[in-house]
Amino acid sequence: MARDIDREKVIGRRALMLGAGQLALFTGLGARLYQLQVLEGDRYTMLAEDNRINLRLLAPLRGIITDRHGEPLASNRQAFRLVVVSEQTPSVEKTLNDLKSLVPINDDEIADIIKEIHRKRAFTPVTVKENLSWDQVSTVEVNLPDLPGIQTEVASVRYYPDGPAFAHMIGYVGAVSPADQKAGEPVLNLPSFKIGKNGLERKYETELRGIAGTSQVEVNALGRVIRELSRDEGHPGDEMALTIDAELQRFTHERLSRERSASAAVMDVHSGDVYALASHPGFDPNDFVYGISATKWQGLLNDPAAPLTHKAIGGQYPPGSTFKMLTALAALEAGVVSPEETVFCRGHMQLGNHRFHCWKRGGHGHMNLADSLAQSCDVYYYEMAMRLGIDKIAEMARRFGIGQLTGIDLPGERPGLMPDQNWKLGAIGERWQRGESLVASIGQGYVLTTPLQLALMTARLANGGLAVEPRIIRSLGNDGEPVREAESLNVSKEHLRLVLNGMNRVTNHARGTAYRSRITEAGMEMAGKTGTAQVKRISLADRRAGVKNEDLEWKYRHHALFVGFAPFDRPRYACAVVVDHGGGGSSTAAPIARDILKAVQERRPADPSPGAITPLDQPI
Repeated sequence: MARDIDREKVIGRRALMLGAGQLALFTGLGARLYQLQVLEGDRYTMLAEDNRINLRLLAPLRGIITDRHGEPLASNRQAFRLVVVSEQTPSVEKTLNDLKSLVPINDDEIADIIKEIHRKRAFTPVTVKENLSWDQVSTVEVNLPDLPGIQTEVASVRYYPDGPAFAHMIGYVGAVSPADQKAGEPVLNLPSFKIGKNGLERKYETELRGIAGTSQVEVNALGRVIRELSRDEGHPGDEMALTIDAELQRFTHERLSRERSASAAVMDVHSGDVYALASHPGFDPNDFVYGISATKWQGLLNDPAAPLTHKAIGGQYPPGSTFKMLTALAALEAGVVSPEETVFCRGHMQLGNHRFHCWKRGGHGHMNLADSLAQSCDVYYYEMAMRLGIDKIAEMARRFGIGQLTGIDLPGERPGLMPDQNWKLGAIGERWQRGESLVASIGQGYVLTTPLQLALMTARLANGGLAVEPRIIRSLGNDGEPVREAESLNVSKEHLRLVLNGMNRVTNHARGTAYRSRITEAGMEMAGKTGTAQVKRISLADRRAGVKNEDLEWKYRHHALFVGFAPFDRPRYACAVVVDHGGGGSSTAAPIARDILKAVQERRPADPSPGAITPLDQPI
């Protein structure tokens, strides 16, 4: 009996402890529920709502790029693409292999798609193929029952209607790389999103990209979209208008394409507006939008004509005889020569034990300034270099834009080089030699320029010595780019007129080096200067053996150059043409420049411009 009483006491204590524990548990649970539902109810309601409603980014429409007349140079167009949702197919690999018979997909692409699928959630669409034709999409649509997980979509993609003609200038867009994603911008993680990779597309990426939109969608517990609640399309990128004239650009590119490698620049001598800036050969920027093939890429890289280089701003060439106007102007400004003073050319100049040849083996005889430009006598400029020295020549050249960046709003510009004594001592550690001044005076040796620099030099000569700057952006968004007022270069207008008159004789005098390439239409006459830049030195043995430039391998032949402006009596347009390894400036580059200057005048007739120089009247 006592034993039963003890047992009841133990059971009672245990029941009491268990009841107390249950009471404490339910009390704690109730307190927690009170905290969650009453004290923190608003907070958790908001969190639950956030889990139910997702905010997703929408890719903005990229801003278009137009020429000065509003013609699109880079636009957007609708294109079809295929995506796969892995949760909707029993076997992604089988579905993709079945798709191979309908659209071109190789095994490497399939492997990349599967890797991408493994990095994403099963319900997230992964791009399979872009830029499909309507026929391809129609074929896929008919076969969709046999392609589980495959969906067709319509997307906005970048399009370049003129292909290579504007490729170097406009650039192109491409896929976002891991390095690009380090910027941390959420929009860069959108599937198939493209950003600027070259040219203006790259330089003005932020302005052209625009602001991403948002889509507010309701999702279930797994994150799958149930419905869209609201949508904000965002803001498209800014529209960009260039100073380029599309028709002239196309004409210039087509004219250059008759050569293996060439470039040209055309600009307004007063405003600095660049009307054409072409480089040949080029590439099709549309190839880069979806990813260029390895074969095409290697072909572009290995082409000795450098199709990926924008040679109009990034090609550096000895200017050759197109530089002689600056040597002449430096001599006039320094007072070391008068316009009618003559220098006798016997075909060479002897300096110490070295002989510096003129291009005309028998010599030109007595040459004054105008004749020396018209017939491009080298010995005349050797003499000017002896009187001036390199520093005065370099100072004048830099005033006219040689050997320094022009500041044009394009990536990839290179500065060229205008050497002087200090440069050589600092860069090479050697003192300047007098013979190097002779070579520099005719645009050879260390001197390097770009076609745009040569066009700028010509514009500053033709506009009366004003420091005009090249301008390629006409407007961006709602903001127009104003024309900057050009400052004076403080050069005598009389001296400028003498030099321009010599350039007139180059094209319009029977003995001028470009007489055969003159513009004969009244009121359109051009003035200019030919240039032939030596690439490989012709040795004495080669001369005696009768080796000619055209006998050399292409990469060792001379560069052909021409600079000019038109119309002569009231300058408006400046042009520079460089034909890589093209031989003679008079035979190769001058005809191209003539056709371009004639075309720009027909396309945009020159209006009277205040401040333009009328060269001195002299017999032609």
